[in-house]
Amino acid sequence: MKPASLTENLIYGEDKPTVTVLLKTATTKEIRILMKKGQQMKEHKAPFPIVIELFEGSIDFGVAGEKQVLKRGDLIALDANVPHDLYCKEDCIIRLTVSVADSVQRVKDVV
Repeated sequence: MKPASLTENLIYGEDKPTVTVLLKTATTKEIRILMKKGQQMKEHKAPFPIVIELFEGSIDFGVAGEKQVLKRGDLIALDANVPHDLYCKEDCIIRLTVSVADSVQRVKDVV
């Protein structure tokens, strides 16, 4: 058993989102991204499928030029190599699930 918390030790970056690995399993990495209102992650893509859960807050989530508002409790799944971007509308906690083969540094490089 590997416990972790999405809501403990929250430190929001003033200039850019904060990326923290919470758990690593045999198949996935569970990453917490903290974003303050007005911060963004410019268009990027992941080399493997991903799942994004908005645990708290609100973001504009862009895919292929279309924006969708994600709010607390929303989930979205993307296949590999789908360009997407995020704009934080209110302070948020995001849970990002990536393949264990994916690089956490890749996620950090986006912010």
